[in-house]
Amino acid sequence: MSGRAFCLLMIAMVSAAGNAPGQNLRSFPLTDVSGLEAHNVKFEQATYQGRKALLVTTLKEEDSAGFALLPGSDIQDGTIEVDVAVKILTPPGVRMPGFTGVMFRAKPDGSEYELFYLRPKNALAENQSMRNHAVQYSSEPGYGWYKLRREWPFVYESYAEIEPEKWTHLKIEVAGRVARIYLNGSTKPSLVVDGLKGANLHGVVGLWAYPQEESYFANLRITSAAAAPIKNGSDASGVWDVKAGTDAIGFESSLKLTRAGNQLSGTVEIEPGKTVAVTGTWRDGYVELSFPFEWPAGRDGAAGSMTAFMDGWIDGDGAKGRIRVEGRADGMWTAIRKRESAKAD
Repeated sequence: MSGRAFCLLMIAMVSAAGNAPGQNLRSFPLTDVSGLEAHNVKFEQATYQGRKALLVTTLKEEDSAGFALLPGSDIQDGTIEVDVAVKILTPPGVRMPGFTGVMFRAKPDGSEYELFYLRPKNALAENQSMRNHAVQYSSEPGYGWYKLRREWPFVYESYAEIEPEKWTHLKIEVAGRVARIYLNGSTKPSLVVDGLKGANLHGVVGLWAYPQEESYFANLRITSAAAAPIKNGSDASGVWDVKAGTDAIGFESSLKLTRAGNQLSGTVEIEPGKTVAVTGTWRDGYVELSFPFEWPAGRDGAAGSMTAFMDGWIDGDGAKGRIRVEGRADGMWTAIRKRESAKAD
């Protein structure tokens, strides 16, 4: 029997044994490189700080990540657990915070994926802004760290008490369009992403690494759970009752949208009897909207005209996501499609 066949057989045996109803446990010790699919990386068996592990390094030194995909690791909802460590190879004085993470819901060719990754050296910085960049979420393609940080500051990253060259236990919990990452056995998540950017509702798991460092992975376990009742493709067209709550103000409004292909247009009622134009895009049920917003007098921040931004997912006749009024407020919104405008998805 080949090494890969043996590995897959063991996965199947573990998956079938002793799990709670609705769950499916698969274990990947990562002590055998058989079956791993390399994308701009090489990997080898290693021992790091007394622990058997898989060492992953990139093939190129340019500013581009690489990853190894695990066949047989497809997951929609459930948990992914793994031990990770990163050794930074840049010379002293050259800033490199370390970049090591886990992909999930990835396409088999790695062209699309969700990602949580750690930058443990940032957690040791004296600069608080840099410390807040220790744990990061991104989604490829289209939603890298730069776009998310500029458009939604500090929403998709956070601080965590981690260090380079030390093992960190990482647990990712995925349920529908929400993902949480827990570190070192904590019962409280280090980062919560309510509204994953990727359209893939399931996909494989990958080990993600960056140039000029050694990334170590050990003891990966995937436990599948019953899938949330969601689907992609819900239309945005119709009239919506919207409620928004932010760190500065809250409001309720009526939103009317029309879709032509992936382009959205319409109006939003910013006060009784007064509407403004809304524009945006639609992608498989995911929407991004913007509209003029008048910041009211008497609130923190000078009154005046600015722009509000909304993004999020539509699931049937319900929707939710994030809202931001530039320089003034940040929060969440929910919406219900009015019955008279409801459409079959």
